[in-house]
Amino acid sequence: MSIQVYRDAWGIPHLRAGSALELAYAQGRNAALDRAWQIEVERHRSQGTTAAFLGADAVGWDRFARQARLDDTARRCFDRLDRLDADTAAWIRSYVDGVNDGLGQGARRAPEFEATGLAPGRWQPWTPLGVWLSTHILFAGFPTKLFREEVARRLGAEAIELFATDGPGTSGSNGWLVAGDRTATGAALIAGDPHRFIEDPGVYQQIRLACPEFDVVGLAVPGVPGIGHFGHTGQVAWAITNAMADYQDLYREQLRRRGDHGHGVGAGVEVGAGVEVGAGVEALGPNGWRPASVPLETIEVAGGDPVAVEVIETERGPVVIGGPDDSVAISLRYPPRVREDLGFGALPALLRARSVADVDRAFDQWAEPVNVVQAADTEGGLLHRVAGAVPRRHRDNMLRVVPAWEPGHEWLGWHEPPREDVDGVAVMANQRGLAGPLGVEFAPPHRQRRIRQLLDASASWSGKDMAAIHTDTHLASARALIDVLEGLAGTEGLPEGLERLSPEAARLRERLLRWDRRMDAASTDATAYAAVRAAVVRRLAAHPALSGLSEPPPYPAIFQPWLALVPRVAYALEALLTSRRIPGVEGTDRLRTDVVRAALEEVAADVTAAGGETVPWSEMHRLAPWQALPDATGEQWPGLSGDHDCVLATSSVPGVTDHSARGPAARYVWDLGRREDSLWVVPFGASGVPGDAHHRDQLPLWLQGELAPVTTDWNLLTEESHDR
Repeated sequence: MSIQVYRDAWGIPHLRAGSALELAYAQGRNAALDRAWQIEVERHRSQGTTAAFLGADAVGWDRFARQARLDDTARRCFDRLDRLDADTAAWIRSYVDGVNDGLGQGARRAPEFEATGLAPGRWQPWTPLGVWLSTHILFAGFPTKLFREEVARRLGAEAIELFATDGPGTSGSNGWLVAGDRTATGAALIAGDPHRFIEDPGVYQQIRLACPEFDVVGLAVPGVPGIGHFGHTGQVAWAITNAMADYQDLYREQLRRRGDHGHGVGAGVEVGAGVEVGAGVEALGPNGWRPASVPLETIEVAGGDPVAVEVIETERGPVVIGGPDDSVAISLRYPPRVREDLGFGALPALLRARSVADVDRAFDQWAEPVNVVQAADTEGGLLHRVAGAVPRRHRDNMLRVVPAWEPGHEWLGWHEPPREDVDGVAVMANQRGLAGPLGVEFAPPHRQRRIRQLLDASASWSGKDMAAIHTDTHLASARALIDVLEGLAGTEGLPEGLERLSPEAARLRERLLRWDRRMDAASTDATAYAAVRAAVVRRLAAHPALSGLSEPPPYPAIFQPWLALVPRVAYALEALLTSRRIPGVEGTDRLRTDVVRAALEEVAADVTAAGGETVPWSEMHRLAPWQALPDATGEQWPGLSGDHDCVLATSSVPGVTDHSARGPAARYVWDLGRREDSLWVVPFGASGVPGDAHHRDQLPLWLQGELAPVTTDWNLLTEESHDR
């Protein structure tokens, strides 16, 4: 094979090969060498086999992966691709060959294999599809429908959308496109940052893929060939954000064992003990009882007993909650399982793109997850559209769990992805807008409005200027809480009821009214605001009208982030502080005033007990990345600027923790004037190997909001003369 591997100063791989197939092999082998532990964890996650080396804590995910049929869906999608698009299937196989050839060597470099006793396995042609599916299966936040069911049951249907917001289990992004008439060079710029759970190693890998057919730089997902989300071919560049579309449905099922002629689970009938697990099961649909498939699988558990899992699938989809012997059974219907298509045909097409028209056609094949796409090319072409598969169906399907046996909840075809023209600037930040007809819950508009406000301040933007937008810390959503504080003011210039505030609380109130609303790392006012906000969240969650939601149904633990009340109140705080009426609450305005006053007193007392000082925000707001095998050294992660609704969206969960598990998983600036003027950074580094010089060398840049240059001159790169 004619393959060359180069590295830049940051250890970022630049791969060059004689053909697209050889390059796919090189990319797979590089992923195995640089990210062996990471991609093997992802393979096992897609198969539902992580508990075999991570232990009992991983059983919950493995059970869900088995029940949702992730690996089987990936296999079906690949088989269909192999029939209909043999060239793409061969390209994926070449990538998998590279992974398999490099895994042994990569595993020897990664200490996690020895620590867990995991031996590198063998990838199948569909494994990259499984990795992609397992990474994104929860992106659309279908468990939110479980929470809405509880809200409707306890507060009434009118309260279903009271908590609608970008919740704790979803991921978002910022992205903006600036046309050439607004830049210093006359060429377009695309910039942004995907917001995801920060993982160590990072979920995005900076990479360059070059062969006679194309030469592309971008952010790849380790374990998946090509560059799907963020790329620059030299002639055209593209980027995505989560569209916040709703495209997965939950159905309440009535199930029964064959031979049991009652009305089935879901209708209040208890199935007797002693029924054989894995026996035939039937599900009630609009046309009566139909057989359901029921394979029985076993989860191996390191240090524990194996766990049997009954994998039931009805005509709607796999049952992911309960079963025929439980009081509740709920199935999941999701497009890749229905269509047997994960849209992987888009990936090689993107690599070969030369114009926005090419990118547009490539994204016509996109399936999962549903994204908003922006693209620009060197000829002045611009693109702003949605890409992905969203079914047409009843509005109730989008809001809550619907009864499987009632007609009217079927899927009725697919939405045409919306698109719109770009007039100078386009901003996408998960807000309700272009994708509005396709979803229910969107991010508040604060990030989008702030980015547009900042962009409107200049008509001569350069790539280097974009860092100031990436790192903006203004917290517009603070206004709701600040307004309640201001609302305490009386007609004579003195705060109404000030005599009921302690002097310490009165001073804290004045301090917050003077605050510049920036969540800067060094700001002590930001810390004070966050403390009051957290206290308000906890007190609202404890109110009798809402406290009943603090005891969610005993659904699997994997769904609990969407069901936990305090995070839900935290992310819906702005709505709760501005809604005209909270169901079940008499005197909503008085409730808000009393809660904020009590929270103010609580925090003021804490500040007084601490000697009157408040620590900088960065001492409270620390990075908390996810690691499959947590560091046993108790490493202290650095402090951060930003907050959930800042452009610098380093998200914590007010009322639970100030630590940030979500944030910019990468930052990028694609320059269409000169690709070599493009910029990028990831939270840690190019290497996934602990102790490697490039394992965390980008962390200081990421923390400071700086970006590394995208090097494209082969003469400035170092060729590897031997295997690393």
